Amino acid sequence: MTDSGVLHIKGRVLTGPEDVRDELWAVDGRLTYSRPPAATLRRGTTELTGWVLPGLVDAHCHVGLDAHGPVDDSTSEKQALTDRDAGALLLRDAGSPSDTRWIDEREDLPKIVRAGRHLARTRRYIRNYAHEIEPGDLAAYVRREARRGDGWVKIVGDWIDREEGDLSACWPRWALEEAITAAHEEGARMTAHCFAEDSLRDLVEAGIDCIEHATGLTEETIPLFAERGVAIVPTLVNIATFPALADGGERKYPRWAGHMRRLHERRYETVRAARDAGIPVYVGTDAGGSLAHGLVGQEVAELVRAGLPPLEALSATTWGARRWLGRPGLEEGAPADLVVYEADPRTDVRVLSAPSRVVLRGRVQA
Repeated sequence: MTDSGVLHIKGRVLTGPEDVRDELWAVDGRLTYSRPPAATLRRGTTELTGWVLPGLVDAHCHVGLDAHGPVDDSTSEKQALTDRDAGALLLRDAGSPSDTRWIDEREDLPKIVRAGRHLARTRRYIRNYAHEIEPGDLAAYVRREARRGDGWVKIVGDWIDREEGDLSACWPRWALEEAITAAHEEGARMTAHCFAEDSLRDLVEAGIDCIEHATGLTEETIPLFAERGVAIVPTLVNIATFPALADGGERKYPRWAGHMRRLHERRYETVRAARDAGIPVYVGTDAGGSLAHGLVGQEVAELVRAGLPPLEALSATTWGARRWLGRPGLEEGAPADLVVYEADPRTDVRVLSAPSRVVLRGRVQA
């Protein structure tokens, strides 16, 4: 980590989809487009050159969680550092059983927007991940997690029903209405894990703000999402694991396995149709369960493969995503959180996977 009095960033500073500047300064961890006074420059200046973006956003990850449940602080630190070095400097932690508030005190780790702990139906989610509850308790737990989080709450909208042998919705409509009302009264937005089709209409009509994965979108529900302005975070790098999951569960749950394969096969078509309908799409990797951290660049490339224009895919992890989460980008006076690349990411988004420099709070980290 380089601790510099002043940073001078030259090249092409991408402050928005249509806005490019030639240079930018960071003084005491804050951005400015005005040349600092001579007395400030005498403190020492570090020069950086390249293509500059705001720190990337991973809007669906899990710091403090692995495939078995909560992890220790050392493992959480490694997860956060991996995301940082990949350029992801703002993380929406979409559910974690670990207390990661200590990360807020670290100047070298990404900022985290927390959604508390997952809320799931009893025996209808991954063991050790969630508060497992019944519908009558959902609204009360939503209020509690809203107060623990940073403006978001996460529920599990669907999961495999072992008696049916397939994905099915977890909550009755009345429980969703109570829970989403409770979240909004607490000043939080609510999101839901949803793979399948049959939970989506109730969630959207009950007032949900976002859907994670959203592989079950159809011609019937896409217009409803667009009308209500409900965002999706497709997590395509995670959806790529569906065939392997299906193979593992084929013998015991053949209906579920077939369903997962169909959702996977149409994943790009689903995202493309959502985008074309005007549904907001944001970048998220689902890192931290069984998936590695640091995959934000791969997820952007997957969205382009699905049909998003490169500039829209960039916005989904930079300007647009930060605006959606209520966090600044490369604005005058904003925290100096940015990523530098050797080539123009608008031309080829794959360069996002190889940042040349990562700057967090005005310090060069990698």
